Amino acid sequence: MMESTGNAAIFEQARARIARPFGHFINGLWEAGSGEPIAVVNPATEQPIGSIAAGGEAEVDRAVAAARQRFESAEWTRMPAAERERLLLRLADLVERDHDELAAIETLDNGMPFAPARMMAVGSAISAIRYNAGWARRMTGEEAPVSVPGRWHGYTSREPLGVAALIVPWNAPFAITCNKVSAALAAGCTVVLKPAELAPMSGLRLAELVQEAGFPDGCLNVVTGLGAQAGAALVRHPGVDKISFTGSTATGQSILRETAGRLTRVSLELGGKSAVLVFPDADLEKAIPAVAMGIFGNSGQVCAAGSRLFLHDSVFDRFVTGLVDFAEKLMVGPGDQPGVALGPLISAGQKERVMGYIAAGKAEGAQIATGGSAPDEPGYFVKPTIFVDTRPDMRIVREEIFGPVLSVMRFSDDNLENLARQANDSIYGLSAYVWTRDLSTAHAMARYLRAGSVKVNGSGMEFALPFGGFKQSGIGRENGREGVEAFTEKKSVMIGW
Repeated sequence: MMESTGNAAIFEQARARIARPFGHFINGLWEAGSGEPIAVVNPATEQPIGSIAAGGEAEVDRAVAAARQRFESAEWTRMPAAERERLLLRLADLVERDHDELAAIETLDNGMPFAPARMMAVGSAISAIRYNAGWARRMTGEEAPVSVPGRWHGYTSREPLGVAALIVPWNAPFAITCNKVSAALAAGCTVVLKPAELAPMSGLRLAELVQEAGFPDGCLNVVTGLGAQAGAALVRHPGVDKISFTGSTATGQSILRETAGRLTRVSLELGGKSAVLVFPDADLEKAIPAVAMGIFGNSGQVCAAGSRLFLHDSVFDRFVTGLVDFAEKLMVGPGDQPGVALGPLISAGQKERVMGYIAAGKAEGAQIATGGSAPDEPGYFVKPTIFVDTRPDMRIVREEIFGPVLSVMRFSDDNLENLARQANDSIYGLSAYVWTRDLSTAHAMARYLRAGSVKVNGSGMEFALPFGGFKQSGIGRENGREGVEAFTEKKSVMIGW
């Protein structure tokens, strides 16, 4: 067996859990699919691990109707906010109870190595649910002084939008699903979830846990299938009040075009080509491994991955040498093997895409410092790749690759505004990373960088802080107060007395 002895039983349990054919989860019941099922493949072995139903307009229509019925029911509308909070906290406890099994499902389904799946995928999911649960009782308005003649009491309130369609990507499916679902439910919405067809299993398992937690039937409905069928039908549905989508910029643009006529509320968390800036005074012992895992973690399949590295001349050679040494020591392989740091890409198509970018980088004159190839074995693996001698006009520098590929550039100009202009030379603006011990440099770069999230001397997701992008990296914010408020509408009230 690939797994260590301690984890073998967990993986067998996870395999058994997802081996059965999954249908759609609508109004508290599992419905068998009517068409040909869709095989779900382990990207590390290229072998099927289960199957899901191929949904379309009919299934989406039933799911939206169930969500609407529950949203308008007295049981849900009159449920105290403290009870929604309690249910969400119960859900977090159940996810924590099944921590290892859920991590193993994520490894089998998505390819993420077991250790980060346990810590980041499931650990982040638990944190997100518990954080969002607290907002159920804190969605307050405010009193406003009224200046019109007479006696008036003026105030605002926040009310749930209604039926929320949540469309989730394949790169970190469980954490993203739990964050979206818990924010929507905390706000008082009901949900129709469309998991990514390439990695749907943890989302389907979540539906079972939501039911076990005691949520009323219809609060969470799940329709599986291809994006072009089930996802498109959900986006088009007139009964959807809110769409929250995480995925590619191209798909986000198509969602905006489709929903513009109905003025459906939309939140989009899209692509990125995040800059990393390392100054001469940076702590290189901390920066080198952090920068490496900032692009190689999850095999580079992270929207906020630091894929454009700007190094000061004075640290360039030492930093690149350290990066290459670190990358070459990373174990690449199936995520259920002990010690594996980089799992596979999600699919054959994604592997082909990444290898195409590597070929383009070579053709345009960039030099490979390490990597640039795929292991000769089953699975959709690509070795961690570092390009040097890159230019801003190269495709590998300008376009989102979504793989373990880093482009390195050097700078010598000490003018921080000039450097920020180089870093901002992108259609994206999701995240940026700065490494310096100088407080003035840190504050200045945080001001100059056009990104929704700037992190100095580190990385990671903090659910108390909003997350989202500038420019073509998206619209709206997740996390923090804004993440829950995105599922609400503000109402103004004036009462004469």
